[in-house]
Amino acid sequence: MTLAEYMAAEQKAVDAALDRWVPREDQNPATIHRAMRYSLFAGGKRIRPLLAIAAAQAVSDAPVGIESCACALEMIHTYSLIHDDLPALDNDDLRRGRPTCHKVFGDAMAILAGDALLTLAFEVLSKMDHTDATRRIELVRELASASGTVDGMIGGQVNDIEGEGKHPTARLLESIHRAKTGALLRASVRMGGIYAGANADQLDALTSFGEHVGLAFQMVDDILDVEQSSEALGKTAGKDAAQKKITFPAVYGIERSREMAEEERLAAHLALQPFDDRAQRLRQLADLVVRRQA
Repeated sequence: MTLAEYMAAEQKAVDAALDRWVPREDQNPATIHRAMRYSLFAGGKRIRPLLAIAAAQAVSDAPVGIESCACALEMIHTYSLIHDDLPALDNDDLRRGRPTCHKVFGDAMAILAGDALLTLAFEVLSKMDHTDATRRIELVRELASASGTVDGMIGGQVNDIEGEGKHPTARLLESIHRAKTGALLRASVRMGGIYAGANADQLDALTSFGEHVGLAFQMVDDILDVEQSSEALGKTAGKDAAQKKITFPAVYGIERSREMAEEERLAAHLALQPFDDRAQRLRQLADLVVRRQA
């Protein structure tokens, strides 16, 4: 099976699980459920769920029910995008190639849609059937920490907002993106490993892999914001520079940023040595992250 075929199959499984977990569009109150589904099923690549699934498969041959764990990650990611696009934050009109949630449903409903997805993510983890209570608690802790204020996604977003217009330094750049983007990507592979029963050495290897992939992802994201069009990206291009955000190209330039992303890709591969061929999908996903064009 090619990587494209693998991704399509797993994306289909995740989408089916999301459809089961998220209330129907006609379920009262209907507007909030339409808004949640509008953003959740807008055509995302499902990178975080795919990383969780591939990590679980590297640890265990048949991690039954991993799709629900992956759903929680996608819900958190989508909530963060809905809120990021709001006028009070990045004020963007385009996401995944179509109008952002607040442009369609209004600011108030978009805020509530993000809140609802955040809340639902933890409900999903608490209700998973194929893992015991101890492991469910570990997964809740992992996702909450990665999403929070101390070295987590929200903390990184705060640093990103407060860094606008400041002199771009390597130290500030890393403090933003290890948390804003990297924390949830690292949590994706860690949660896949936890779900599948990874031992301490396996979890350490997955953690290192996730950290390298997280940095590489942001490096490439920053490069694409400079080089690609809004049509290609599915979101407004050039906003980082317009808002004077601290990015890898702003600190290191385009070419060095591209070299650094490749270095992180190779380091991610090395981190997976304890898994041998069982981690082939993770290696392929790391390659995809670095070589993608959108």
